Amino acid sequence: MLRREPLNPPKYVYPVDEWRMVEKQYYPRFQAQMETIFSIGNGYLGMRGVCEEVTPCTENGTFINGFYESWPIVYGEEAFGFAKTGQTIVNVTDSKIIKLYVDDEPFSLSTANLLSFERVLDMKSGTLNRELVWETPSGKKVAIKSRRLISLEHKHLAAIEYEVTVLNAKAPVVISSEIANHKYIASNNNDPRKAKGFKGRVLNPKANYCKDGRILLGYVTNQSKIGLACGIEHQLFTECSYFYKSECSEDGGQAVFSVDAQPGIPIKLIKYITYNTSPGNSIEELSTRAHRTLDRAKNLGFEAILVSQQQYMDDFWHRSDIKISGNPYDTDATTALELQQAIRFNLFQILQASGRAEGTGIPAKGLSGQAYEGQFFWDTEIYVLPFLIYTAPRIARNLLCFRYKMLDKARKRARQLNQKGALFPWRTINGEEASAYYAAGTAQYHINADIAYAVKKYVEITGDKDFLYNEGVEILVETARLWHDLGFFQDGKFHIHGVTGPDEYTTVVNNNAYTNLMARENLRYAVQTVQMLQNEDLERFAALLDRTNLALTEIEDWQKAAEYMYIPYDEAKKIHPQDDSFLSKKVWDFENVPRSKYPLLLNFHPLVIYRHQVIKQADVVLAMHLLGQEFSEQQKKSNFDYYDPLTTGDSSLSVCIQSILAFNLGYTRKAIEYAYFAILMDLADIAGNSKDGCHIASMGGSWMVMVYGFAGMKDYNGNLSFNPRLPEGTTALHFPLTIRCQRLEVDIRQEKVTYLLREGSELRIKHQDEEILLKVGIPVCVKQKNQDWE
Repeated sequence: MLRREPLNPPKYVYPVDEWRMVEKQYYPRFQAQMETIFSIGNGYLGMRGVCEEVTPCTENGTFINGFYESWPIVYGEEAFGFAKTGQTIVNVTDSKIIKLYVDDEPFSLSTANLLSFERVLDMKSGTLNRELVWETPSGKKVAIKSRRLISLEHKHLAAIEYEVTVLNAKAPVVISSEIANHKYIASNNNDPRKAKGFKGRVLNPKANYCKDGRILLGYVTNQSKIGLACGIEHQLFTECSYFYKSECSEDGGQAVFSVDAQPGIPIKLIKYITYNTSPGNSIEELSTRAHRTLDRAKNLGFEAILVSQQQYMDDFWHRSDIKISGNPYDTDATTALELQQAIRFNLFQILQASGRAEGTGIPAKGLSGQAYEGQFFWDTEIYVLPFLIYTAPRIARNLLCFRYKMLDKARKRARQLNQKGALFPWRTINGEEASAYYAAGTAQYHINADIAYAVKKYVEITGDKDFLYNEGVEILVETARLWHDLGFFQDGKFHIHGVTGPDEYTTVVNNNAYTNLMARENLRYAVQTVQMLQNEDLERFAALLDRTNLALTEIEDWQKAAEYMYIPYDEAKKIHPQDDSFLSKKVWDFENVPRSKYPLLLNFHPLVIYRHQVIKQADVVLAMHLLGQEFSEQQKKSNFDYYDPLTTGDSSLSVCIQSILAFNLGYTRKAIEYAYFAILMDLADIAGNSKDGCHIASMGGSWMVMVYGFAGMKDYNGNLSFNPRLPEGTTALHFPLTIRCQRLEVDIRQEKVTYLLREGSELRIKHQDEEILLKVGIPVCVKQKNQDWE
């Protein structure tokens, strides 16, 4: 996707079903992408959408959030303060394997004669289902049904229901349920977005157990020393006669069921799966916990686990669902139902990446792939947390508490860079910086302000002062300290030099506008919070002083730095320069660089890119979304008009933000086009790498497009206002928001908007500058004013 060319709606190829992603035929050439699309997870455990029989597959991945192997970063030339250790999420033991043999003929999608086939990711029930009929070479017809889930209610549990029925004959049937360790992980190509390949063993065997239908394996990672216990348990239901045996070794095990299949009589295997991990517990302890999980699962039974999954999903959609009617596009390229399907797919994948992410962050690809090493970035705070704050505040709090747990390592990292305070890592799993390229990584100090911004938004929308006064304030103190130490006064202004903003195509610059604006917000909020704490809770204020050795003079320093923060502005162009030197560079030759040369980072040396005005991620435009109150409407228009044509589309993080600003400015066609690119980032494979995993940040951005774009919501300082811009052709948009434990429903039509406080007591909002006091259960309907569009 390149700028400087007319945007066309992405091609949508999936059967239309607003609650299901459906695959009607097995397509080998789409296999890698389908493994991503049909991935399932719960935020702790994730499995790519590989069939139970395993082959064929492109990347057979099973991932546990935060379970990583570390490795030394090797530099051609060392320098002081460089990151020393990388971290990569581990592709753990594969426990979903179920191999089928009929008349000793193995079933494989790549060779089978399929009389029918359907695979469904059911987003309403949270399951992955498959039904097919296989005709064997001898003419026997075999119906195979499977249903797979990773429990959102039971964090450590997954389960598979696998049913085989020989339809037209007797036959010997063998079902081999297996668990297998990946001894070696192949190296990848030179694409820096993909994961590092390991040579040799990653998981060292420490225990194995096999009795009846239960198999348990225990491992410890080679370098990071994290323990893993994983196990499988089985139940077989059939009227056919059968026998079974099981065995295991240090790197795998299998339970083999041999059945005398009778025509029309189903053979149903239930497979329960568990994973437990910990860096501190022994394998014996983890194994005990794994046994408990399997015992509980077997006692509950598959149907009860399904019921709890459905209850969890019902609650999720009650809090989160976005309903859209009509077609914003004036073409038939993408129908309204396809748009509805895509939005729900994005929200469902965010749930699968975050639901049980307790004590961890959200990897850039969730748990749907190993790309970006399974590491955590600023994507979470800026692109995913808004959705979670308004729909699942408990999960949002967990993620912010995880950042708080990183604070000591962030303090240590700041010392390594000769700074005071704390510097959060640009990319990490364990809290240590894992970015080997400091110019586009470590130099992105704005990560501190992004986290502080997320703390502020979370507290304003939830009212959670306990978090603010315990964990949040300490984050604010240490990040404010870093900004004050990093910057300096010159000519009466506070400057910040030698940093990289969100745009990774422009690095190590002075006075990046985004960084300075966000740092100012960070400093202001730190001052405000510390003063509030001092006035409201002297006991916790004293505890803060003790934990941080905070001097009251520091607060005055932060206030002064914020007040005199230098924000670049060009009077001649009437725009905010991205940094001090950006406007002096040559504009990238968009007209003559062919499409095949994008993304630029894979085709040009960084120095070539750094010499030009060309943008990977929205930078100033992002600042205008996050801190819109700091810009006049004319400044927003001038900045957007200047920077939008310079943005390549090389990053999936840009189009959602460009869409929101375009909506706010009344650029209807452009807003809708960008919205479609954000919403269909994975389903239309916009970036060409959906095979490597979902773009979780873009999925969060698609929610923002609906709420901040279509609905025109602004929430500066926790004050909600709406200025809906429903495009012609769109007949309705409906979504819920949770604000300070109250549930607001917003229903937007072309001529009117209805606000209903469904749960709570009262809530004050604004609609197009008109103040509205909502009382619980009483809908307020207001007419839409005419909107100017371009």
